[in-house]
Amino acid sequence: MNDKKLTSKELIQIKTLGELKAIGYEPKSIKEELRHNLIEKIKSGENVFEGIWGYEDTVIPDIERAILSMHNINLLGLRGQAKTRIARLMTGLLDEYVPVVSGSELNDDPLQPITTFAKELIAEHGDDTPITWWHRSDRYTEKLATPDVSVADLIGDVDPIKAATMKLSYNDEKVIHYGLVPRSHRSIFVINELPDLQARIQVALFNILQEGDIQIRGFKLRLPLDIQFVFTANPEDYTNRGSIVTPLKDRIESQIITHYPKNIEIGKKITEQEAKINGKPLNRIHVPAIMKDLIEQVAVEARSSEYVDEKSGVSARLTITAYENLLSAAERRIYKNNEEHTVVRIADLIGIIPSITGKVELVYEGEQEGAGLVAYNLIGKAIRTMFTQFFPSPEQKKKDKEANPYTVTLAWFGEGNTLDILASQSDKDYKQRLHEVPGLEKLATDFIKSLPEKEKEFYMEFALHGLAEYSQLSKKLLETGMQFKDLFSSMFDMGMPDEDDFEEDDFN
Repeated sequence: MNDKKLTSKELIQIKTLGELKAIGYEPKSIKEELRHNLIEKIKSGENVFEGIWGYEDTVIPDIERAILSMHNINLLGLRGQAKTRIARLMTGLLDEYVPVVSGSELNDDPLQPITTFAKELIAEHGDDTPITWWHRSDRYTEKLATPDVSVADLIGDVDPIKAATMKLSYNDEKVIHYGLVPRSHRSIFVINELPDLQARIQVALFNILQEGDIQIRGFKLRLPLDIQFVFTANPEDYTNRGSIVTPLKDRIESQIITHYPKNIEIGKKITEQEAKINGKPLNRIHVPAIMKDLIEQVAVEARSSEYVDEKSGVSARLTITAYENLLSAAERRIYKNNEEHTVVRIADLIGIIPSITGKVELVYEGEQEGAGLVAYNLIGKAIRTMFTQFFPSPEQKKKDKEANPYTVTLAWFGEGNTLDILASQSDKDYKQRLHEVPGLEKLATDFIKSLPEKEKEFYMEFALHGLAEYSQLSKKLLETGMQFKDLFSSMFDMGMPDEDDFEEDDFN
């Protein structure tokens, strides 16, 4: 095909069918197009699915094999696993421009027309048939499957208004109003949440997938459509809201299972890439590295929590929006106190509760606890899990009183002292209050390797939260912050807040 020698700028200067033939243009199907361009990118070592993390050795090889096999694809996985994003990135495997017959409703290939309009136009004008060029960014159609989607929406129907206006019989092909699928001829067509389509609508896709043609209202219409189908589905849908009918599953050649990030490092890459932080004064907010780990750990805890519906999953959007809210909590504090800089605090994690409550589906026991309490407990579990990566286990040290590094701090609270960490507390007051607690600074300097000076108070606060999660101290959520005190003086208040405590907007 000689048109490969032309640049895109030169290619789109070609305006007629005759000029197109002169450069040796040869049509190819969209699946051949995807396959050819993928081979070239694999050979050159180019990353086709830029920005997709954690799938390098699992999902992406499966997708590439499916494309090389020229298969339609079903991406099966829980919500927030980049299924739709992967489908959208597939447009990068299309040729930059392809020719179409000017005015064609279904984007006919000039050398392989399928509509009566294009065939008649070419018969009338021959090599002078006008053509235009179609950019790959426009060769993508996406439809969210909902129960109200009809056959007419996807395939098409007879348009009585068109028939009346054009004074045509209903037997004339020109009265057909084509649906999304025919209009996606020579494109990638994505149906999200496929099981939500009614069974009778799924049946309408049989012929398209197997034979590549459509049937509308009994018309003897043969349209050899050329479409790359990509479906997405959630495993929960197979049993709860709907199912993919067996013959349709059988016609989708490759089903590829997606998954959540397999470790915190991958999760952090996704969060940092997707978080909307433009406009935030990042040069004025210092985020200790552990805070990013804690955000990801909250999602890990949620995915294994007895209160969260495992089948529903926990989207990566939880960590993305949680990170955004975390930065906003620190940003809000800067403005309220007219400060130049601040360091994110452990107490700022309370500000991410709104990011959790809307991202998890609770089982019955979770509903009984309340969404706010469940979110609060997930944060606590994340702190507990990560605490012993930095400090000794309080449970083990409790058995050896002489070598227990927490004794001095716990004794201070045992004398009846309390410590309040408030949401909008100035940095000066925050540091002053923490340094009033004996033993805290020594804990940070003794156990945190290469401790940055500006993170000292952060780790001092982290020690308090860790002791509370290991039931050495009492931690209570206040309307405007958190309070730490001796555990035994709070036997009837173990730090578990009431649901009403989460109605305050102080942390938002």
